[in-house]
Amino acid sequence: MKLIRSKDVPNVPASHEDSKDPGVLKKVMLKFGELRVGIISMVNWATIPPHKSFQNHYHEDMQEIFIMLDDGAEAYINGKKIELYKGDVMVVDPRETHEMKNITDKPLEYVVFGVAGSKNGKSVNV
Repeated sequence: MKLIRSKDVPNVPASHEDSKDPGVLKKVMLKFGELRVGIISMVNWATIPPHKSFQNHYHEDMQEIFIMLDDGAEAYINGKKIELYKGDVMVVDPRETHEMKNITDKPLEYVVFGVAGSKNGKSVNV
């Protein structure tokens, strides 16, 4: 598992911009080579209702990249608790058990990308 906190990543001009007067800034959250080689198997905009969670599971050969759009999530990766905040990026590798809980009174939203190998990211509930 890898966690990147948006608050710790500086804004830099995009590579196609004038570095002295950029029209857009970016935060480089993940670089080439930091994700597994595979096929983008899914891109989901997900919502966890207040005080709900998704079931603890793992994927045989899919890496998941979660981009948090809200505060108030607790993730458990291989049983270890991690608090997630708006702007955080979490990378969960194949076979790492994971679940996420919404500990707030409002819906919790995130975007998740799946990068799968030859088994198409099969999920296994724990």
